[in-house]
Amino acid sequence: MGFLLVLFIIICVVAYKTIKVVRQSEVYIIERLGRFHKVADAGLTIIVPFIDKVRSVVSLKQQTMDIPPQGVITSDNVTITIDTVVFYKITDPAKAVYEIQSLKKGIEYLAITTIRDIVGKMELDQTFSSRDQINDRLRVILDEATDAWGCKIDRVEIKDITPPADIRDAMEKQMNAERNKRALILEAEGERQSAITLAEGRKQAAILDAEADRESKIRRATGEAEAIKQVADAKAKEIQMVYDAIKQADPSDKLVQIKSLEALKEVAKGEANKIFIPFEATKALGSIGAISDVTKKRKNEE
Repeated sequence: MGFLLVLFIIICVVAYKTIKVVRQSEVYIIERLGRFHKVADAGLTIIVPFIDKVRSVVSLKQQTMDIPPQGVITSDNVTITIDTVVFYKITDPAKAVYEIQSLKKGIEYLAITTIRDIVGKMELDQTFSSRDQINDRLRVILDEATDAWGCKIDRVEIKDITPPADIRDAMEKQMNAERNKRALILEAEGERQSAITLAEGRKQAAILDAEADRESKIRRATGEAEAIKQVADAKAKEIQMVYDAIKQADPSDKLVQIKSLEALKEVAKGEANKIFIPFEATKALGSIGAISDVTKKRKNEE
């Protein structure tokens, strides 16, 4: 009974050592007698117990590495702290295990030295405005360096750039001054534009008023001229009609003188201070005066 129990335990140990189940997105590095034998993919894998050995379990997933914040001196002698994260994936598990002792340490140290080299050639203001450029250069350099380790660098992102406290205060003051400057410029520009707009409006209004007044005067003068013309035409027609009637009637001089006197009588009724008497009327008045003198003489003689 004891022998069977020992045999069962031995069989279980051998089965444990022989049968390996590899999970999805992982691979096993199998060594045989201390040398690399194969890479076991996901699924069931059989190995020779006590001869084959699982050296390492390698994940094929996208992995992230948070690089500790590093102090970097810029080209204008300002010490800033840069926090970086690296996204990488293992493409050759055997190289990742045998070509470097610690892949993560190698990526970390390489990222630190590369960041210091790139940022050290830039000024402080340039580091804030060139994050994408820094990220791309870091990714290219790290990808080329880690290719021999069976690793692919997908992305490098700078999470934060922290300048010293005094530099931050100076930058905040500078930004506030710049904001105030822009605000004053915008306000002055707005006032200038408003003044220009008002002046243009007044100018257009004055032009329109002048045009309207000119048009009104032109129309009024045109109307008055037309009215005068019409009156003149009517008077001319009346005069012509009178002249034609007189011509047709062929009046005697006595009748013309009598009609002149009647017209003179009507004129005298007006409010004018001065009266202009036609020459023909004066002849009639002279004749009347002569007749009056003759009549008076006859009365005296009687």
